Amino acid sequence: RELDHLARFFEAAVAYKKKIGFKGTLLIEPKPQEPTKHQYDWDAATAANFLRKYGLIDEFKLNIECNHATLSGHTCHHELETARINGLLGNIDANTGDAQTGWDTDQFLTDVGEATMVMMSVIKNGGIAPGGFNFDAKLRRESTDVEDLFIAHISGMDTMARGLRNAVKILEEGSLSELVRKRYATWDSELGKQIEEGKADFEYLEKKAKEFGEPKVSSAKQELAEMIFQSAM
Repeated sequence: RELDHLARFFEAAVAYKKKIGFKGTLLIEPKPQEPTKHQYDWDAATAANFLRKYGLIDEFKLNIECNHATLSGHTCHHELETARINGLLGNIDANTGDAQTGWDTDQFLTDVGEATMVMMSVIKNGGIAPGGFNFDAKLRRESTDVEDLFIAHISGMDTMARGLRNAVKILEEGSLSELVRKRYATWDSELGKQIEEGKADFEYLEKKAKEFGEPKVSSAKQELAEMIFQSAM
């Protein structure tokens, strides 16, 4: 009944939006563990499933916060990509958190590598307009000077800007994308296409497996991928 009641609330919000002619985007922010341990917006996938179940998938988008991704056991990039491939990436809280702390610390994002991954998702999404970025962040407890407020915002904005430059560089240079393409190249083979199109059942695949024999294990080139990524920093 909790699920049904929450859905009724969202339906009422959608109806009111249309009644008053509001053209903005309704956002849901996945967040684990607060305020209860059993939740229906634990992460992007959970929230997407809730919206899909109740026919609200076209009425809402997700506001992804990197700190919440950490609390749900994911990376920020994972949450952004999950939202993106479901057509639900609507806004980003440019926050981060302490991975060793089990609560929402709402820190300013200063990790350029993480910001680069964030921006790669945004570029692949074709942008996030009419959404954008916002700092739902606060100063550390030890930051007690007025100037710290300015330093924090400047650092956060500069980090996002560097991330965007890096992401563009990586995507335009193409080595990382080519590495991924080669990693999954067999899906572009005749058999791979048959599997993707649902034309290969288990019996057919068993027959092919016996014909091919033991497959050659291809290297994932993890270190190379990391080197390409880090070289853009």
